[in-house]
This record gives sequence, C-alpha cells and structure tokens, in this order.
Amino acid sequence: MRQRWTTAVLALTAILALACEEGGAGGRPGATTKPANTDLPSSMAAIGDSITAGLGACITYKGCGRQSWSTGESGLVDSHYRRLRDDNKAIKGNAHNYAVPGSRAADLPAQADKAVGAKVEYVTLLIGANDICRASVADMTPVADFRQSLDATLRRLKKGLPKARVLVVSVPDLNRLWEIGHKERRAVKAWSRGTCPALLANPTSTSAEDTGRRAAVAKRVDAYNGQLAAACKAYGNRCLYDGGAAHRVRFSLDMINRVDWFHPDSDGQRKLAEVTYPRRFAA
Repeated sequence: MRQRWTTAVLALTAILALACEEGGAGGRPGATTKPANTDLPSSMAAIGDSITAGLGACITYKGCGRQSWSTGESGLVDSHYRRLRDDNKAIKGNAHNYAVPGSRAADLPAQADKAVGAKVEYVTLLIGANDICRASVADMTPVADFRQSLDATLRRLKKGLPKARVLVVSVPDLNRLWEIGHKERRAVKAWSRGTCPALLANPTSTSAEDTGRRAAVAKRVDAYNGQLAAACKAYGNRCLYDGGAAHRVRFSLDMINRVDWFHPDSDGQRKLAEVTYPRRFAA
C-alpha cells in the first residue's frame, strides 16, 4: 500500500512539474516567456535640437535627456529606447543622445559623426524648429540650404552606418503654438523674452503684417517637411520618414512646459514618442 502511495505522489509531482514547464514564466498556465526580438536594433542615437535634448521637459529649465522622446529612460515618456528595450534587452544602456539645444540643420553633420563613432544600429533625426525660429522671416534658413545640410547628414550616416535604420521626423506644427497660446497671458509674457520671434513676435496682433508673417512660417515648415520626406526617400529603404505624424499632432497647452511655453513637457515628449515610433518595430 505504501509503495502504491509513493508511486502516485511521484507521478503527480511529475505532472505538476511538466505543467509548470509548459506554463512558462512564474508557472502560470498558458503563460509563455517573451523571446527577444533579434530583428530590433541593439543600440541607438538621437540627433537634433532642444526638443530631442528634452529642454524644459523636467522641473528645471535645462536639457533633460531622461525625458527625451527618443532616448529617454523615464517611464513618464515611454521613449523609443524604452519601447525597444521591452522587446530587446540587448539595447539596455546603449542609447546615446547627441542632440544640442539651438542646433539647426547645418549642425547635424557633426552630430551624425558622433552617431557613426558610436556604431549604433538606429538613429532618430528631428530638426527644423531653430531654422524657423530666427529674428525674422527673412532670416529663416533657405529651403535649399536646409536640404543641403540634410543630405550631408544622411550621407555621413549612410557611409558610416550602412546597415543602420534611420528615422526622419517631421517638423511639428509650430503655428499651433500661436493658435493655442496667444490668448494665454503667461504664454504671451514668456514669448516676449524673445522666443521664436519669426513666429511669436506680437502674438496678440491680428494685423495683416503679423498674420502674413505667421503664414510664411507655416509655409516654410511645410517646405522643410517636404525636403525631409524627399531626402529620406532618396536615402533608400533603411530610412523611414514619419509621414508627417509629428506635424499632425494637435497638441494642447498641457503638453508645453511652463517656463518658455514653447518646448514640450513630459506629456508632449510622450505624445511625440507615441506617434513617431516605427510600426515595423511595434509589430
């Protein structure tokens, strides 16, 4: 009798062990261990301006890389880096942010060289706001010059990182800032300190001159986005344009920091990460 009981216990133990094995993580029935997606990049770099550097996204008004939509580690933003890390642990600790506040398209080639030096497998590129935000419309970067700098940047990436994937992000709808903020007293006061004069000078004015200036800014943003799309297409199938996703975001004042009322806060950075994350990675 004792022998039969021992045999039954051993058999039951074997069945439970097999069930735990098949159940996966934690022994939960039906659960499976998520395999690493080896097709995802194991390293990345961000190049661009103050938006990607996370300026104003933290409590203090300075660059805040941990809140960057591209390479940030903060859970408040759920950046591209964090999303990739969820599916490919190999990227952990291999995200570099070379974006510099104040950068224009002409500054990108030097940043691209740093990305090449880091030998990364994925590069995000967002540029254009500072080419727009000059003292006047006449001072904005000419479209031809913008494209020339963009092509120089992409050439360096393609030569130095031929197998890397490159994401080119559209310039956000800067005129949306004026639309949602020109009746907000605190925003108007902040802009008066010299924030993006080509767009935000005389924000409460509806004169023909000021209205025309804002229209010229919108037209230039559209022209830049056209060049970003064309340059990415010319690069080849390793380059992905966001299709205007960043530009289409109808952001609210809740997504803008309360210092300069211009740069995105953590909510704005999170939205930017969400709309620009490549579908091929998400899939």
